[in-house]
Amino acid sequence: METLTTKQKIFKSPVTKMILALLVFMTVVIIGQQIASKLLALTPLDKDYRNLLKGLFVSTSCVLSYILFFKKYEKRTVTEFASKGIAKNLIIGISVGFILQSLTILVIYLNGSYSVTAVNPVSFILIPFAIMFTVAIIEEILVRGIIFRILEEKLGSYISLTISSVLFGVFHLANPHGTLLSGICITTAGFLFGAAYIYSRSLWLPIALHFAWNFTQSGIFGAITSGNEKTNSLLESKIQGAEYITGGEFGPEGSIQAIAFCVVATIVFLILIHKENKIIKPSWKR
Repeated sequence: METLTTKQKIFKSPVTKMILALLVFMTVVIIGQQIASKLLALTPLDKDYRNLLKGLFVSTSCVLSYILFFKKYEKRTVTEFASKGIAKNLIIGISVGFILQSLTILVIYLNGSYSVTAVNPVSFILIPFAIMFTVAIIEEILVRGIIFRILEEKLGSYISLTISSVLFGVFHLANPHGTLLSGICITTAGFLFGAAYIYSRSLWLPIALHFAWNFTQSGIFGAITSGNEKTNSLLESKIQGAEYITGGEFGPEGSIQAIAFCVVATIVFLILIHKENKIIKPSWKR
């Protein structure tokens, strides 16, 4: 009987839950990408449309695997992906992400470091849309849905928010052209996405915010995102100037104004969170 109890404790521990969830989720992502690529390669569809469908397939697989895993493991209804309030969360997230990134680009423009060289057809946004939509879902499930949410059960909102945000920043340091400034900015964005989750208790809000932030940057304004190569975009742009304003080769999200705007938005979310008493205390203070 004692052995069974010990096994149950180990099985239900946050560390075990987190490790198993990460393993299952990453397996779904990798296998999903392989299956989608091979099946779509058999179709006569254009590469852009294949990438769009691949992104939708992988994203759907990620959400369904998350719901099924935690429904079985935690024996509960997975409310963080509930359809209730989804429209509100998507609208708020997309609006906030678009505004924050537009303000970041505006500062670069006012500094004389951003110029538009061409305007492309709307179809050019398909690739960045598919990429950024998939990236937002994968990263938000990993960092906010698994790491933050499970840590919060024991450590409370603030400690878990700090740990998950720092990890989010560290993960992105491995991206090409990562710098200390870009690491700070991505960490700050992590605080913002985490605060958005605490406020809504829905993953749809941080996913929408994360998507809009990246898509506006690369798909609309034609900038580099997280040090990766440029994708097709609505606007062809030329960005040059001081690295602390432009973000250099990492992209605008590695700029000082991006940090400032994310900090302001995070503070606004935290104020709303406290007003609605949504902060969870550490287990030893309850």
